[in-house]
Amino acid sequence: MIDKILSAAEKETDECEILLINSDAISAELKKEAIAIGSRSEAQGLIIRVIKDKKIGVSCTDNPELWKNCLKAAIDSSTFANTTEWKGLPGQEKLDQKLLSFDNRIKPEPEILNKLLERLIAGSRTFQADITSGSASIISSGHIIANSNGMMYETKGTLVNIGIEMIAGQSTGYEFDTSWNLDMINPEITGEKAAFLANKGQNGKDLKTGSYEVVLSPVALSELIGAAIVPALSGRNVHTGRSFFSGKIGTEVSDPSVSLIDDPYDSRGLANCAWDGEGMPVQENCFIDNGTLTTFAYDLRTAYRYDQKPTASAVRSGQSGAPSIGNHNLILKGKNGEILDDEVIFVHNLIGAHTANPMSGDFSVELSSPFIARDGEMDEPIKSGMISGNIFELLHQIEGISEETRTLGSMIMPSVRFSGLSVIGRG
Repeated sequence: MIDKILSAAEKETDECEILLINSDAISAELKKEAIAIGSRSEAQGLIIRVIKDKKIGVSCTDNPELWKNCLKAAIDSSTFANTTEWKGLPGQEKLDQKLLSFDNRIKPEPEILNKLLERLIAGSRTFQADITSGSASIISSGHIIANSNGMMYETKGTLVNIGIEMIAGQSTGYEFDTSWNLDMINPEITGEKAAFLANKGQNGKDLKTGSYEVVLSPVALSELIGAAIVPALSGRNVHTGRSFFSGKIGTEVSDPSVSLIDDPYDSRGLANCAWDGEGMPVQENCFIDNGTLTTFAYDLRTAYRYDQKPTASAVRSGQSGAPSIGNHNLILKGKNGEILDDEVIFVHNLIGAHTANPMSGDFSVELSSPFIARDGEMDEPIKSGMISGNIFELLHQIEGISEETRTLGSMIMPSVRFSGLSVIGRG
């Protein structure tokens, strides 16, 4: 099929790129401690991108047998596109074809799914709380990318997702976990954490408005970074004046101990691969190096347009079309320390982080499952509160970073302690 598409495209286009995707998935949802519904699905997808007269057209279909219609739609869409600076799709490279996100023990089979749910429920019984809902899913997928310059790479991956929500009185707790590796996912701990948040979150105390030492969990931190920092590192946003980091290469943008790195080969990541969404060989990109801003993220189109070096930062989100600028495994590093060694406010999650202003970095968010932590333990639940501030200023207020990290989508984040955060309470 790929040869047929490339052969047909050669007659009408300058270049053609093909992404062929297949997936096999099984999932189940809990209602209390019983499986309420289960489902099994198989899917295929085809994305075709063509370049003709420096105009780019894209089309996709969930039925690859209809590739002729898909190719025609991609060519037709290119006629309406604006002319862009284009220097060509990549050719074939000698890349290591080792599977980086694949565990052959993970198969979309009911027995494996049931075992995950049993372990999740067992962990949830550690603290007195009731399950309201839960879920587990297993996905096995394959990807082939090819283009008219002779490039063709193939990979496959696995993914396990689990999640559970619990309630105790009026207090709720939610936890989840995701991994491509069966040894790196722990349903018992996930269930236990959700039960803890629900059970220990009861009878929260009021908090006085003021300035506090605050520790953001990996979940809370990733939400703020995803809302403002990631968009600010996009080369497209930088060159169009929509990034706080525009014009700041070589300047200090965080505490000197902090580095922000995209490492596509980190085994903790969820979608590690030797090539990005356009077939470019991936590399480690250090965006912030010991506090100094050093580079931005580029896909081919943006790099060509602004005469920059591509950083292999193109990603594909589902089967919806063209690649876009993103990251593979964004990792925050810094000075490790006992971030809970004295009294701090620990924040498990944030509500409204997506409303953070990606241009200015200003945010005002509600705390979810916050606690007063003392001597390394979650001591007292907090009834409610809000944090307001600026994410770019927070980078200069980092007091310490936990050694333990958590993989969340395309990020690998620690817990981070910040000094002097403005917390709005009821007092």
